[in-house]
Amino acid sequence: GDYVKVFTKFVGMAAVFALAVSFAGCGSKQASTEPSDNPPVSHSNGKPVDAASAGSVTGTVKFEGVVPQMKIINMIDVPNCAKLHSAPVMTESVVPDDNGTLQNVLVYLQGDFSAYSFSQAAEPVKVDQEGCIYTPHVVAVMTGDPLEVTNKDAVTHNINAMSQLHQGWNETQVQGGQPIVRSFSKEEIPMPVKCNMHPWMRFYAAVVNHPYFQVTGKDGQFSLRNVPPGTYTLTAWQETYGTKKQTIVVQPKQEQAVSITFTDKDRP
Repeated sequence: GDYVKVFTKFVGMAAVFALAVSFAGCGSKQASTEPSDNPPVSHSNGKPVDAASAGSVTGTVKFEGVVPQMKIINMIDVPNCAKLHSAPVMTESVVPDDNGTLQNVLVYLQGDFSAYSFSQAAEPVKVDQEGCIYTPHVVAVMTGDPLEVTNKDAVTHNINAMSQLHQGWNETQVQGGQPIVRSFSKEEIPMPVKCNMHPWMRFYAAVVNHPYFQVTGKDGQFSLRNVPPGTYTLTAWQETYGTKKQTIVVQPKQEQAVSITFTDKDRP
């Protein structure tokens, strides 16, 4: 009889343990944290860029062709977010302006900047979750600089940074929770970030190993200043239309003006 009691108790404990494990297995939605491989980064080993001889690259990103129809996001199941929007919320994979410029395009230089030193950012690049939308939709940081994600909603979110280089994370952020701050040691363009709980929520973080980058705003403009003279590849990335590249030569103390145009025929 004692053997039966012990065996029954053992089976019951095993069932409780299995149930706990099964709940933990759902934890990607609730509270799992992936280890990230982000050793400290220093940009102080080289020499400062000589501002007296540096040049610059400026320009505008434009869009030509038929603008794709963005989809309406259905938040009916999350009333705390839905009530924050007075108009239908649209997806943001292509955001042109009335004058033909294109928003949310990462423009950056590709080249060898290893001889130079750069200052780390004093303040983090910030992304807010508000109304179950990530704002901004595209951000960029230099390696070693912080990215900060905050939750302003009256709901729980789950931030899942899907890095191909093992420098992402997957972490729950409750209402009023502490900001999540991360930095990255390797260049990665782009790194998609999503909320596991609300599948329409997504933003893109780009990690660049120098400061010569900018994400276009509504005016589509970019300005890369204090660039050492040399030959570089000017690269523009857009989430729907892929990447465009062109070779540019930055002359001492000269401003290089460039126009970049994406069309509705551009698809990766």
